[in-house]
Amino acid sequence: MPDGAITGRADLRCREFLVRRLQLLQARDIRRGIPEPGQQIGEASVDAVDVVGRDPHASSSRSGNRAQGVTSNMARSATRTATTVPLPEWVAPQLTQLVDAAPDGDGWLHEIKYDGYRMHARLDRGVVKLLTRTGLDWTHKYPAIAKAAVALDARQAYLDGELCGVGPDGITSFNIVQLASDSGNAAALVFFLFDLLYLDGEDLRPRPVIERKERLRTLLADATPCLHYSDHVVGQGPEFYDKACAMFVEGIVSKRTDAPYTPGNRGLWRKVKCLNRAEFVVVGWSEPEGRRPYLGALLLGYYDPEGKLIYAGRVGSGIDYAELERLWRRLQPLATDRMPLDIAPPRGSRFGSPLVLSRVHWVRPELVAEVKFLAWTQDNLLRQVVYEGLREDKPAAEVRREKPTSGGTT
Repeated sequence: MPDGAITGRADLRCREFLVRRLQLLQARDIRRGIPEPGQQIGEASVDAVDVVGRDPHASSSRSGNRAQGVTSNMARSATRTATTVPLPEWVAPQLTQLVDAAPDGDGWLHEIKYDGYRMHARLDRGVVKLLTRTGLDWTHKYPAIAKAAVALDARQAYLDGELCGVGPDGITSFNIVQLASDSGNAAALVFFLFDLLYLDGEDLRPRPVIERKERLRTLLADATPCLHYSDHVVGQGPEFYDKACAMFVEGIVSKRTDAPYTPGNRGLWRKVKCLNRAEFVVVGWSEPEGRRPYLGALLLGYYDPEGKLIYAGRVGSGIDYAELERLWRRLQPLATDRMPLDIAPPRGSRFGSPLVLSRVHWVRPELVAEVKFLAWTQDNLLRQVVYEGLREDKPAAEVRREKPTSGGTT
């Protein structure tokens, strides 16, 4: 959509935000501030307008802001009474519903959809836990992120976000997160934060998301560069989606501005994808051909609403030599003579070579792989599939095929 087609004050805010977000996608500022492995996390400066759209020259010094933060904490303490509630141990994350169009109207805010690990940060008087979507404690994997969270101006807090790697092109990539974690280079990751559920005795979950995000913005005002506030636009959903897709991001997430935080709910938060990307259960592998080592392709599946494991296709592209070996080693202990699928996969397809079942090795359905793909065929098989990595944070039993519903309502 051409810029000239967007007019009005709200449209100007939308354009200005997208310009700022483009700076994030180019990753110049954000990557400058990320420490190398073993390097102390210090006070890294960000030039001009930083990745969350703040003007660094518009605020006072870090120490001045710290003093203001202490004052605000004291004010909060003075006003809290018996309504103070304990910090939750773990909160099941609010989930998104896949829709075919971004909702319009000022009742929705819109964010960039990131491609990484969904993660919660629980801060309790100087001790941080980084928790996965199922409540696993992964703090030991990302010490730089944990150290940055400890430095926040709060005694207790519970934050929601996405742990990401940022590529040279500025696009967040799950594959980078996996490689950084496997190589011990997790200091090169960024935690994009988009919600604040609890702060210093106050349960914020019943509050509207627009209010929670404003509290989050204030909390992150002086955060170190590996913690970043995920900004948003109110209204203009279809225009925001068009602009985001033009920047080659994965998609956008739209949220009802007046909605509380509702664990597990799908509907108050909606996602629209620019790229087809999904998780599938690994059900087997095929033998390699030619000079390719270890394995030819991964066979993929998903669970239908009745709990049946359905064949979805296979993926062999996007797997380098090191990942072929790593996958092969992960698959060996899971090998089984029994096919885990409820119905055997078709031997032929309009796209790709025939599947020779005698060259297939089945595995117990425990691993989850993320892939990119062009489309689903009429035979309900994936077409032009590219491997992205294994998802260590999602149980195989939760993998379902996502089908978009109509979502372009006001």
